[in-house]
Amino acid sequence: MAKLGFSVDELLPMARGGGALRMGLVALGEDEWLRPDPDLAVRKAAFDAHPESVQLTPRATAAGEELAAILGADGGLEGAARSAWEDMCLLLPDAEGEPYRLIGAAVAFPTDWHPAHKLGLPLAAMHAPIDGYAEQLASGVDHFMAKLRPGRVFGRCNWFVSPGPSLRWIDTEPPEATFAGVTAENAGETLFARCERQTLRRLPETGAIVFTIGVHVAPLGTLTDDNVARLDNAVRTIPKVEARRRGAAFFAPQLAAYAMRRARASATA
Repeated sequence: MAKLGFSVDELLPMARGGGALRMGLVALGEDEWLRPDPDLAVRKAAFDAHPESVQLTPRATAAGEELAAILGADGGLEGAARSAWEDMCLLLPDAEGEPYRLIGAAVAFPTDWHPAHKLGLPLAAMHAPIDGYAEQLASGVDHFMAKLRPGRVFGRCNWFVSPGPSLRWIDTEPPEATFAGVTAENAGETLFARCERQTLRRLPETGAIVFTIGVHVAPLGTLTDDNVARLDNAVRTIPKVEARRRGAAFFAPQLAAYAMRRARASATA
């Protein structure tokens, strides 16, 4: 069994709950790097409809071509990302000892971010909206990136609660509008668990680090009882600033009531 699966039910137990941020990395085998059965038609449609999903600096050319060659694809970074389920980002420092920067991104399924807004930024600035990143994760991430060697693959996953099944999620409404239709009674159909299965590896020739993001979405009603309870607990225990950023106040009570109802039903079954 893969250390990080390719479904929400498999990923949620491995994701950070609440509390302090953590990298939560696990070593993966080569055959666990990318999803083995990607729906490439969905990927093509997303990239064709949103050409701004691909953002490149000149420094991304060689690394993108190296990555595409590894995957047996044509077309550099964009071709590589079209050949797999995962979105793909390339990172390099300006010079030895300097912070890694985003030099290229091919992101068909963003989770509320625009690649054009992040291109060229160092990691700390890219993650600035995430409360606690600078204090709790930045130095550890920088150290890990500097020490990562070619041939090693590491993965982690995170979670979000979204208002729909769309693989592209860029919220244009305030959270009170986004989650306005969610009730305790319909939460199983109107709230969705969204997991990003993320991996990191270094390319052997250019030395660039490839950061992949595989998005998996499922309605609460399809999850196991344990995962519904796990998601409810995670929402309850994330730091207040992060909870506000995610709009938790507008779905957490409904999620909690739904989780309680699921627990009671399971107990009496």
